[in-house]
Amino acid sequence: QVQLVESGGGLVQAGDSLRLSCVASGVTFSRTAMGWFRQAPGKEREFVAAINWGGSTTDYVGPVEGRFTISRDNTKNTVYLQMNRLEPEDTAVYYCSASERVYYSTSPNAYDFWGQGTQVTVSS
Repeated sequence: QVQLVESGGGLVQAGDSLRLSCVASGVTFSRTAMGWFRQAPGKEREFVAAINWGGSTTDYVGPVEGRFTISRDNTKNTVYLQMNRLEPEDTAVYYCSASERVYYSTSPNAYDFWGQGTQVTVSS
């Protein structure tokens, strides 16, 4: 049984930082593509960041590039999302996702497993 458990969300002020973590179980983590997506109230879920099996390739949605960093520790079955210089527009529920079918993807359709989500709220 695959489980993805996110943590690290919270309420912060604009300009602050947060680090989200997602621990995976039930997958061969070193051969699993990982991604972060987010969904704001009234909006569709959108891609935020993705990382390939070994962590050598990453990708970001435009508004977070230069502020967010995705990384992974395959010894801990954990993927991280370091979020710096947070803005009110970053407010959303953030979801961790995993895929054993692809090496790397920015498309939600490529991911088979999803976490329960963690709320990030940025006040102005």
